[in-house]
Amino acid sequence: MIEVKDVYFQYDETDEKKKFALNGVNMTVNSGEFVAIVGHNGSGKSTLAKHFNSIYIPTTGDIFVDGINTKDDEHLFDIRKKVGLVLQNPDNQIVAGIVEEDVAFGCENLGIPPKEIRQRVDNALKAVDMYDYRKHSPDKLSGGQKQRIAIAGIIAMQPECIVLDEPTAMLDPQGRDEVISTIRKLNKENNITIILITHYMEEAVLADRVIMMDSGKVLTEGTPKEVFAKVEMLKSHRLDVPQATELCYRLKGCGYDLPECVLDENECADALMKMIKSS
Repeated sequence: MIEVKDVYFQYDETDEKKKFALNGVNMTVNSGEFVAIVGHNGSGKSTLAKHFNSIYIPTTGDIFVDGINTKDDEHLFDIRKKVGLVLQNPDNQIVAGIVEEDVAFGCENLGIPPKEIRQRVDNALKAVDMYDYRKHSPDKLSGGQKQRIAIAGIIAMQPECIVLDEPTAMLDPQGRDEVISTIRKLNKENNITIILITHYMEEAVLADRVIMMDSGKVLTEGTPKEVFAKVEMLKSHRLDVPQATELCYRLKGCGYDLPECVLDENECADALMKMIKSS
């Protein structure tokens, strides 16, 4: 679906001393995959996200979306039809005073016939469990509901891939749960390729694959268990691990018999219960 080849990116190309935001990034994202890209602030993950649908163009290197080079201006429309981008603040993407009108906005810009727009809007709102709110004003919705409306607007355009740039950063725990549940549903039930940019490690463990970035480079990648098992290495780069992983790591360091990598609360509880029963 997406191939990144030796990509470097500099915000101000005229300043030779300015650091590169991306420093030789290579990665692939397969069709239907759920990939989480994580890292601390300034690691380059959000900069990379904006390359996937040609908001930014590499200073050097290439990014291909379904075989199309993002540098190809003639296919910019095709790239943005294939890859939809959801931003951190949903208020920056909501443009209409009624929910269903906002979801229809992107389709109208694509020149889709009104009857098909109606069907797409209804299906998109149902996909994010917001159909009952179609006549509401977005201003009356919670942060999590607004973000689901922003996602519905992208779904209605029927992209093959949705990139979400820290979509839960401004939400409370309930709002985060709502959005992450929606993302997983779209991936598993609709087979939409998902790229989730996040600094919440508990969200990253839900992905098929985790790509960890630091200083504009890919530090490591693999399944959540493969990545978060490297606790020492991640800590040496000032990177976090899920809280359950951290707890078991510390207890294991104190001599307790626990598994190498525990990812979530349920795994942690099971591991602790086994340890207690065997002691």
